[in-house]
Amino acid sequence: MTKQEKIDSFDPSGVGLKNGHFIGLPFDENDAETVLLPVPWDVTVSYADGTATAGENILEASAQLDLHDPDVPDAWKMGIYMRHLDLVWLNRNTELRPLAEQYIDFLENGGQIAQDPQMKEALSEINEACIGLKNWVYQETKALLEKGKRVGIVGGEHSVPLGYLEALAEHHGSFGILQIDAHQDLRDAYEGFTYSHASIFYNALKIKEVKRLVQVGIRDFCEAETDIVNASKGRVKVWTDQQIREEAFVGGSFQATCQRIIADLPKLVYISFDIDGLQPDLCPNTGTPVPGGLTFNEAVYLLKTVVKSGHKIIGFDLCEVGGIDNEWDGNVGARVLYKLCNLMAASQQ
Repeated sequence: MTKQEKIDSFDPSGVGLKNGHFIGLPFDENDAETVLLPVPWDVTVSYADGTATAGENILEASAQLDLHDPDVPDAWKMGIYMRHLDLVWLNRNTELRPLAEQYIDFLENGGQIAQDPQMKEALSEINEACIGLKNWVYQETKALLEKGKRVGIVGGEHSVPLGYLEALAEHHGSFGILQIDAHQDLRDAYEGFTYSHASIFYNALKIKEVKRLVQVGIRDFCEAETDIVNASKGRVKVWTDQQIREEAFVGGSFQATCQRIIADLPKLVYISFDIDGLQPDLCPNTGTPVPGGLTFNEAVYLLKTVVKSGHKIIGFDLCEVGGIDNEWDGNVGARVLYKLCNLMAASQQ
């Protein structure tokens, strides 16, 4: 069946189909314009785990979504396809997470890695696996980009899109990152993990093609991260949640704030959406929830402002959504994911 035949035979107002496809859509990877790559990894999370199976949770919940998007009419016809979880990496995650928990507990109780060969070996094994995961994500996303696909990463923890950022740098050249997040994730090898979830943007800034990092919704960070921002000479721009709220308290509009946020972005933009950038009632089972944050509609409005301003979204990730057995997290995650897919497509029309 051709893509057009699939469109013609599909009822976008019908019963949500549990056919193993995102939102029950009829497309496969070949005829979908957007391909979603779930990365089942939460080995380095420092608080609550479970986000490794977020892709499966989102996929299950997505059958309940309606397809009409008033911001991007007929968006579903362009085609979205989500791959199923890679079992090799899911199994590797299952093997290593208990080891990481043991290691993190050792550190939190004052352990010194130099004095414990077993913990030193555990750290080395985890760091080696993280390198393998980064390389896998790079190869998979590079291949999809070369096929002309639009690509979205579905975490898992926030460390997982680094390989994709490397592939985008090769494919597009320079670009900026808009990060929606409660955390800055600018720590250098947090807890000894070179590719920690808390180190994703410390590592991303090593990619010379990343010209600007704009962080929005930040409300949990340390002095070392502030030092990195101050030393970046404007390469990193930070909009804390407190700053956004206090501007509103004295009469500022969110519209004006969004315009100022996107003014720092170059033409090509990558969206990195950590679900904990939203208010915790929208993501209660994320790995590291923090009070405050954006509402769902505020986040959507910010993303729409990016597109309306003429920026081109070249890729995105959605990370830290609660995993299976957390239906509400999957429901919200699926809606954020659909909006990200649609707005990325709209920005490239």
